[in-house]
Amino acid sequence: MNFLESRFVKEVSEITDNMYHQGWDERNGGNISYMIDEEYVREYFPKDVFVRDIPLGFTADEVLRGKYFLVTGTGKYFKNIIKNPEANLGLVKISDNGQVAHLLWGYKDGGKFTSEFPAHLMSHAVRFKANPNNRIIMHTHPTYTICMGACLPADEVIFTRKLWKSNTEAVVVFPEGVGVLPCMVCGTTEIGEATANKMKDHRLVTWTNHGIYGAGNDIDEAFGLIETVEKTAQIYMLTLGHVVNEIPDEVIIGLAKLWNLKMMPGVIEEK
Repeated sequence: MNFLESRFVKEVSEITDNMYHQGWDERNGGNISYMIDEEYVREYFPKDVFVRDIPLGFTADEVLRGKYFLVTGTGKYFKNIIKNPEANLGLVKISDNGQVAHLLWGYKDGGKFTSEFPAHLMSHAVRFKANPNNRIIMHTHPTYTICMGACLPADEVIFTRKLWKSNTEAVVVFPEGVGVLPCMVCGTTEIGEATANKMKDHRLVTWTNHGIYGAGNDIDEAFGLIETVEKTAQIYMLTLGHVVNEIPDEVIIGLAKLWNLKMMPGVIEEK
């Protein structure tokens, strides 16, 4: 069986094409990592035969060692993935010591994984411990989400409240709220650790002036979370300073009760 024809490559190719056409991933912006269970990898690779090793630049958590990831490449454009997946994606296995990614497939032009892969792995480790079904970490640059972050303090309670008060879907889709980081240097261990720390409680984390991270059990869940934030941020920005019909607190509380949701504390308090 040819891994190029696998559902995993097709899913990543299709979603990155979608994200590019949403206008979220200019140039080489954005990255995705997809944890693939060994049983599915073995359908295409009966044995591990590595093309080469790529240093991770840090030591991955023990929970990820021996795990397989399909990862977008560094310097690669989302718009090109669907046309040439084998040059723009790579399938890697995390080494037993957590310091190396063994390449099984992809990066055929000599490339490597995204510079954000260490940050992805830190978030994967946290989300996997919180939810063993988590498979996706997705990073992108949605326009209105970045605009909204530029207009508000880097405070997750304020940011979450503005979202919840702008769209009734928001509290239903992400009742745990959105984590918020201040503007930081991307591609560093520091921002990776800070993101992972927020991922302990949130599936969504915004990087002020940069973009957003989303985690999910599958491509649709991670994309849907980010899509809902971006749609709601668009509503907020388009109505900024002109809102008359803001969603009442009691409606948000009613939605949470209707759907039996555990809301992020401190955002909306029942009176």
